[in-house]
Amino acid sequence: MAGTGREAGAAENTGFEDLSDSEFPDFSELGDIEELGSSLGNPRKEVDAQGPWKRKREADAPTPMERFHLGCLWVSDLSTQSWCEQQMVYRKERPGFPSAEKAAVLDAGASIHLARELELHDLVNIHTSTKEDAWAVKLLNVLSMVPVLQSGGTIREFPVFGEIEGVFLVGVIDELHYTSKGELELTELKTRKRAAMPLAAQKEKDRFQLPFLCDFLPLEDHLVCLYLYLQLSVLFQVSLYKCIFDAMVWGQVTSASLVHHMKLSPEMLLGPQVHSHARQGGFTVMSFGDLLELTFLSLSLSDLPVIDALKIEYSHQETGTVLGTEMVVFEEKQVRDKLRHHLGYWTGLREPRGVDVKEAWKCRMCDYAAICEWRQSGGTRTLSHEQHAKKMTK
Repeated sequence: MAGTGREAGAAENTGFEDLSDSEFPDFSELGDIEELGSSLGNPRKEVDAQGPWKRKREADAPTPMERFHLGCLWVSDLSTQSWCEQQMVYRKERPGFPSAEKAAVLDAGASIHLARELELHDLVNIHTSTKEDAWAVKLLNVLSMVPVLQSGGTIREFPVFGEIEGVFLVGVIDELHYTSKGELELTELKTRKRAAMPLAAQKEKDRFQLPFLCDFLPLEDHLVCLYLYLQLSVLFQVSLYKCIFDAMVWGQVTSASLVHHMKLSPEMLLGPQVHSHARQGGFTVMSFGDLLELTFLSLSLSDLPVIDALKIEYSHQETGTVLGTEMVVFEEKQVRDKLRHHLGYWTGLREPRGVDVKEAWKCRMCDYAAICEWRQSGGTRTLSHEQHAKKMTK
């Protein structure tokens, strides 16, 4: 499998990095969450759910997709949006802000994923200098993994991409394999700081109703809500992976959509190392367009099934020991409704929203609490996207 070794700034906004979505820190692993139970206290009254957060952007203001120069969204962006939308926005505006402790969690998760990937195949570092080359490496990985999956094998770190609800989404599936019943199963790896499975409360059946359920819980039960929110984020993530993968094998993802959203040039010749790697893999291609055509042809002729089952596997960060697994029920309507709501922010239909007053305990775990405009304004939004962008550049 190939990975990219890019020149600084040469392949920005390609839609993929070398890390899997699941290698970003899981909220539950950013500290000893269990110890927070006694410190949640009363929610801060200045954080309120009221305010004109549904107001549309000004006609001449750029959408967040335009302001952040995004041709696509990561599935991980959308899953963290469920926790706190305002926090997610700050992460986009201030990359590198998180603490050294959280960076260490990221490194630990990445190491475990890398070790698992190396169990199945070697990694080849390929130099790329254009966004076409960066995408070409991902397409070559797809081409190399499709036959393995067709033959009943197991693949890891499979790139997925496609347009859903008018927005181009990208992600990386941790693992795909067939069960003893012949079902295609997606496994998402999540690392845990504690050598124990999540609380049983996380197995609440109707977790898509969690935001409403937590509003009625007493303050002492907010710790349970924390765990449920974390699990809901993972559930949403793996469900989106299924939506995108299924669309790819059904032929609903087009090369034209990829080229349009990512602003790629099909006529661009492949770089020397990319071309050499393609040739070693038995692919006779010269340009990015050649590779693009071959990849989508391979997907359309593959007869790969849709994903039948979704599973979350929990692993101990320090030892890599598997702690247990949990099956996820795919509920398409709830997933798509949630996706439409999240995309409403990105497409400029509404302003970003912070947490409600009854969820203000989340702010105690946020790196951006001291600078959060949502908290400072008491939960009201007075700045437009354009005004906020100007303020952040000062």
